[in-house]
Amino acid sequence: MSVSQSTGGPVSIVTKDACVDFPIFDAKSRSLKKTVVGLVGGNIDSGARIPVIEALRDVTLDLQHGARVGLVGHNGAGKSTLLRLLSGIYEPTRGVAEIRGRVAPVFDLGVGMDPEISGLENIMIRGLFLGMTRKQMEQRVDDIADFTELGDFLRMPLRTYSTGMRVRLALGVVTSIDPEILLLDEGIGAVDAAFLEKSKQRLVELVERSGLLVFASHSEEFLRQLCDTALWLEHGRIKAQGDLDDVLRRYGGQPL
Repeated sequence: MSVSQSTGGPVSIVTKDACVDFPIFDAKSRSLKKTVVGLVGGNIDSGARIPVIEALRDVTLDLQHGARVGLVGHNGAGKSTLLRLLSGIYEPTRGVAEIRGRVAPVFDLGVGMDPEISGLENIMIRGLFLGMTRKQMEQRVDDIADFTELGDFLRMPLRTYSTGMRVRLALGVVTSIDPEILLLDEGIGAVDAAFLEKSKQRLVELVERSGLLVFASHSEEFLRQLCDTALWLEHGRIKAQGDLDDVLRRYGGQPL
């Protein structure tokens, strides 16, 4: 019923019969319950006195250093909830989750960025948020600046940036880190095609530097590029796991 995290030693993620439930104390209508299910996935336990969203159910994983795991499943299947469990944001309601290694959770490219300070200052803040040291980020600033192609805008407040410029800045920072465990939820958008291709190459290099990857994506092409195994979630449960091609074949025909 807890998440155990530690650094040092072999990198790994191990869960056993892990469940994540969300009690809905003030749900007075079915529509509200459905709205919550849409946000976190899983099923509604309507027999309970207090409605409970069963976001994850009996998830057992054993991922060791070198694992490259893709998460597939329809929207609301529990992929984002699982990533948050593995990052320690959520604790299992039942079961256990043991994470060994420094986790870099990359769910929302905008998290950890302040609109009132400059792009350069945000590079430092975002890097610290992702587990890097100030010295490490200082060594990466020039490379990030070159990658973003933002020029003098890096000295301006983030609130003056367009959405595409913010994505460029966030991707520049994210793809510069050295994670032991990389938990990645695909969130690339609002950038031109040429920059997107440039970003994908940086993401490939990022994955190569990481000790362990869990990647939730709607792109079969991108999954094949970064992963060799896959996990198929459906209604908060593991439907299938194993070789990437085998899982995608079983999942096949359904939109990712």
